Amino acid sequence: MTASILVVDDQPSMQDALNTSLQSEGYRVATACSGEEALTRIEAQEFDIVLTDLVMPGLNGLDLLERSRVLDPGVAVIVMTGYATLETAVAALRRGACDYLEKPFSLDELTRCVRRLLQYHEVLGKERLLRRALHPPRVAHTLVGESIAIQAVREKIARCARTPSGVLISGESGVGKELAARAIHAASWRADREFIALNCGAIPETLLESQLFGHVRGAFTTAVQTNPGLFVAASRGTLFLDEIGELPLPLQVKLLRVIEEKHVWPVGGTKPSPVDVRIVASTNRDLAAEVAGGRFREDLFYRLNVVHLTLPPLRERRSDIPLLVDHLVERLNARLGTRFLGVEREALGALTSQPWKGNVRELQNVLERAMVLGGGDLISLRHLAADLLPPDQTRPHDLREAVRRFERQHLMDVLAETCSDKRKAARLLGISLASLYRKLGVE
Repeated sequence: MTASILVVDDQPSMQDALNTSLQSEGYRVATACSGEEALTRIEAQEFDIVLTDLVMPGLNGLDLLERSRVLDPGVAVIVMTGYATLETAVAALRRGACDYLEKPFSLDELTRCVRRLLQYHEVLGKERLLRRALHPPRVAHTLVGESIAIQAVREKIARCARTPSGVLISGESGVGKELAARAIHAASWRADREFIALNCGAIPETLLESQLFGHVRGAFTTAVQTNPGLFVAASRGTLFLDEIGELPLPLQVKLLRVIEEKHVWPVGGTKPSPVDVRIVASTNRDLAAEVAGGRFREDLFYRLNVVHLTLPPLRERRSDIPLLVDHLVERLNARLGTRFLGVEREALGALTSQPWKGNVRELQNVLERAMVLGGGDLISLRHLAADLLPPDQTRPHDLREAVRRFERQHLMDVLAETCSDKRKAARLLGISLASLYRKLGVE
C-alpha cells in the first residue's frame, strides 16, 4: 500500500516543492499551511508520516508533534527547521519526533529520510505481529483465581476479545470490572493502541459531553483551546465507559449516534471527526430494569449489550481468596515498601470466611490497613480489625486480652481518621510516637 504523507509548512513554495518531490517517489501527499489545519486533516485521515516545519504562526511544530501523536499514536513525525540548534533537536526528539531535518536540505536527503523511516516502521510492524504470534497475550492475567466461575469469565473474554463487538460488563462494585475490560483490550488486535477509562458518574453532566466528544476553541467560556475528546484520543483503541448507567439521557442519544455513524461531533464544531473505537461498558445496575423504567435507552442498551459479561462477587468464589491474598500482598509490598511474606493460616481462615460486600476492593483495603499498621513477616489475626475475627475470638474472657484488643481497635480507628498519619494520631491519643509504634508492634 502506498504510504501517505502530510506536509505542514506555512510557506506555499516549500509546500509545492515537497509535494512535487514526494509525489514523484510514488507517495500520496496532502498539505497544510498551519498546525491547526494539520490537526483537522489528521482527525479526518490516517497518515503514515507527518513532515512539519518547526516555526509557524499559531500552533508550532513541537505542539503539533505532541497533539498529533495524541490523535494517532502510530504516526511518524519528521520535524524540519531553518533555526536548528541542539536544544530544538533534543526537544523534538524528546516529544516523540522520529527524525529531524535542518533547512536547507536536499530533496534526495528528504526522500532517503522518508524511505528509511517507512522501512523501519514496516520492520517494526512485522516484528510486532511475529511477537504476538509467538507469544499471544495472556487472557485476563489480572483476573486472579482458578475457580470455575473465574475460568468461565476468562473463556468468555478470550472469545469476545477477537471480535469488534460491544461488551457490557456487569457486577457488584469492587469485583474488577475495569480489570476485565483491560483484559479484553489486551487480548484484542487493538492491544498496541490506547485503553482509556472514564467513570460516567464521576464527571458533571455539563462537562461530560466535552470530555467524551471534544470541543472547539471558543465553544463555551472556558474553552480556551480545542480539545479532541476521549473518542478521538482512543482512536483504534478501546474506550471503557465505567458505570454507563449514570450517563444522562441526552448524552445517551449522542453516544448511540457515535456508535452507529462512527463519527463524533465536538461541542461547537461544524463538522464531524471519524472515529474507530471499541466500546466496553460496565454497570453495577440492572440495565434491563433501567430500560423498563425509562431511565436508559433501549436502543443504546442493545448496542452495548452484544456480549454480556457478568463478574461473580467474591463470596461466590471463596476458593480464589488465598490466591488473591498472595497477589494483593505482593502488589501492596511494591507500593508500600513493605516486606510481608504472606498471611498466617488463622488470619487467612478469617479472611476466607468474610462476606466481602465490597468484594476485591474491600479485601485489598483490609490487607493494606494490616500491612500499614502491622509488623513482622506475616499478617496475623492481631493485625486484622475486630469485626474480621472469627466468632470464638471476638469476645475473649481474659480481661487483659479484651483491653488489649479494644486498645488496638481504638488505635486503628484513630489512624484511619488521620489517614495513617502516625504523628497526628499520637497527638490525638495523648501518647508519644514511640509508644504508638510499640503498641502497634511496628519495629
